[in-house]
Amino acid sequence: MSAGPVICLGQQPCGFFPRRFLYAKLQTARRVQAEIGGEIVLFLHDSDHDPRETQTIVRHRHTGQPATLNFTFENRLQRKWSPLHLKRVPAGWQAGMARQLGAYVSPERVEQFKSVGAATVADFCLELYRRMGLLEGIRVVRSSDPAVRRAGGRPADFFVDVPHEGEVVRARWRAGGLQLHEGGDSYVSLPATDFTDEQVTPARDTRLPWMQAAVQCTHYVAGAGEQAYLRREDAPEITFVDRDPIDRADEAYH
Repeated sequence: MSAGPVICLGQQPCGFFPRRFLYAKLQTARRVQAEIGGEIVLFLHDSDHDPRETQTIVRHRHTGQPATLNFTFENRLQRKWSPLHLKRVPAGWQAGMARQLGAYVSPERVEQFKSVGAATVADFCLELYRRMGLLEGIRVVRSSDPAVRRAGGRPADFFVDVPHEGEVVRARWRAGGLQLHEGGDSYVSLPATDFTDEQVTPARDTRLPWMQAAVQCTHYVAGAGEQAYLRREDAPEITFVDRDPIDRADEAYH
């Protein structure tokens, strides 16, 4: 554990080229570090399962028209409910996407994209962020790490990674049972099964203290969306820092 300040930011993998709001969080953390010292920690919530998290919005280099790109997935079950650290990158996806990217990003970024060798969606995003130089000097802590999960334990509201029909899915613990959300008011109930803390990750509203059990940060860079739901009273020892503003926040940084 660092003896000085620990400046943390939390984020799901947010596109194979990261969204500009993540770049702004990183820059905010670097600004704070320049002022007070210490280390920067990226808490990568790669246990999230929502496939929309990795949508990558780019603009055509000549027309400026936006395009939304994303990974493809091997099957519906994996797309909807497998955590990002277990969603597999299908064979051929990378080569096919690389052929499109020249219209949207620089040749350097295309080559960095092509050079990534990763089997899962979360690993692919993280490796490309590193190749882009965004994570230099930053410690990455992943919510999929069994040690992180053991430290966090079982919060009041949580998900569980469990096997289901040949995949591992992230099911919500609700009313003493495991459920998959189909959309709206529709849920799929899974058979009862034993599970350990190493299968557990928090829901949105319980993520902060769960993360803090592993990271022990002194400062936290809060994004615009987080500011609306973070329960700062859950971690009174943290100094919260609002993310610096950036235009076109949801578009990809490249």
